[in-house]
Amino acid sequence: MTKPFRFGVTAGNLTSGGAWAEQARRIEGLGYATLFVHDHFVDSSAPAPMVALSFAAAATTTLRLGMLVMGNDYRHPAVLAQDAATLDVLSDGRLEFGLGAGWMTADYEALGLPYDGHGVRINRLAEALAVVKGAWGDGAYDFAGDHYTITAYDALPKPRQQPRPPILVGGGGPKLLRLAGREADIVGINPILSAGVIGAEAALDTIGDATARKIGWVREGAGERFDDLELQIRYFVAAVTDDAQSLAEAMAPGFGVSPDVALSSGAVLVGTVDEVCDTLQRRREEWGVSYVVFGDDQYEQFAPVVARLAGT
Repeated sequence: MTKPFRFGVTAGNLTSGGAWAEQARRIEGLGYATLFVHDHFVDSSAPAPMVALSFAAAATTTLRLGMLVMGNDYRHPAVLAQDAATLDVLSDGRLEFGLGAGWMTADYEALGLPYDGHGVRINRLAEALAVVKGAWGDGAYDFAGDHYTITAYDALPKPRQQPRPPILVGGGGPKLLRLAGREADIVGINPILSAGVIGAEAALDTIGDATARKIGWVREGAGERFDDLELQIRYFVAAVTDDAQSLAEAMAPGFGVSPDVALSSGAVLVGTVDEVCDTLQRRREEWGVSYVVFGDDQYEQFAPVVARLAGT
């Protein structure tokens, strides 16, 4: 089933409360569906997600509020579930709850946290999702896993959205994307980040049939519920330009491929407004991706694309 296009913006770079509120209102006014905040501690301009999103909620009326995504290892999931439910109540049901396994080694090193193996972090994320869903359900619940134990806990407040706010999980590898297919409502299709940094491996993982292969893993995890999922891509290389070829030639060495191949990357969206719209429509038809996310240095130039495609 074809889903209508939605567009989001990841934002940061706090300078003042007034500037942050004005940016949120600007994003809302341009027709974007969602304001996202990252969850990092070093090499990042991202503010504390819950605080920044709560402030943005007070400044807007329809803009949805999301995390792209919270690092599970940084907070106990029951505590995070309470914070998120509070935000959903205070925003009148505008939360999109993003949770991930954690990947950026610099964050772990800065905080002195153990950086467990990929499989351990994904298994812990699976348990965390169960804890969050239990916290948002009716009445008290118990949970006993390898990483978390919950005993007769009736979490309050309950979220405004029922049966619960949509859950977003992104990933680049088969285990995480299959988990996202099973447990999430929105699945982010990402480059693989198992190295703990964004480097050549991540760039190469967006080339050729990589995106279609990743969506196949989501489908395997989702089974019959696949058509209910919303698929999302955050475009890290994106520009509205009349000279896509020059940009492709500049970025191709970083991908280690020819400019034409670099332009076809699943993480790249470059061209005129007409070309960008055509690319997004083609990718929705081929991949089923209807949820498109830009950075806060890109959203103004893509406003004509949003005006043309949002909701269609």
